[in-house]
Amino acid sequence: MERLRFATFLAPTMLPVYQAVTDEVGRRLGVATELVVETHAEAWTIDRNDVCFICGLPYVWFERRGIAPAVPVAAPVLEGARYAGQPLYYSDVIVPSGSAATSFLDLRGGSWACSEPLSHSGYGITRYHLVEIAQTHGFFGRVVETGSHAESMRLVAEGAVDGAAIDSQVLAVATRDDPSLAHSLRAVDALGPSTSPPVTVSKRLPATLRDEIRQAVTSLHEEALVRERLALGLVGRFVAADPSSYDDVRRMLAACEAAGFMQLR
Repeated sequence: MERLRFATFLAPTMLPVYQAVTDEVGRRLGVATELVVETHAEAWTIDRNDVCFICGLPYVWFERRGIAPAVPVAAPVLEGARYAGQPLYYSDVIVPSGSAATSFLDLRGGSWACSEPLSHSGYGITRYHLVEIAQTHGFFGRVVETGSHAESMRLVAEGAVDGAAIDSQVLAVATRDDPSLAHSLRAVDALGPSTSPPVTVSKRLPATLRDEIRQAVTSLHEEALVRERLALGLVGRFVAADPSSYDDVRRMLAACEAAGFMQLR
């Protein structure tokens, strides 16, 4: 293959990491690469991209319907003691800095911002948590679908909504890069952990090439200059992943389906 097309379906704050992976995989495999930004998870099923950075929930959702065009080959391990060197992340529950809330339960009856239904960190795990605590009948007074973590954080920071669940990696990078945002909100709880979003490779590609891509991605951290680029998104390294790595997301989705609770309210 002369060219590999990479695509990200994840938060724009992580773009430097995805660009680093795209560049380095191409260099190691000796092929030209490009990185495109996709805006809707449904586009993943079209199979127009060779390697994708995508949320675990749409991967599981489309796989269960027999229309997943790709398989996981790797997942990021984030820097920080809370991740224990494992490929996982949390959904941090944030509130305005002046809020009286000290936990998720304090947000009962309040307004809640969520990115979109195929976001595990911004929607799916909140839905699952409400099933877990048997609070599936109007826990929130109002739910606002924002379309992105960035917009959810903005609404919380401005006090327009009472809370939201934000991917812990995205939140850490956003508050690091924007001190005013860090002063405007605070985390009061954490949902999870969940397996980190997968790097998927199209089933169209030969198995040998999929293995080469996995090997390239999981060895990126061995070079100091690449580690510096990964660290921009708080990524320490990538480790191998496969479909079974996302059994936790499958279990959460199945629990919500069994409870008949698929829409936050």
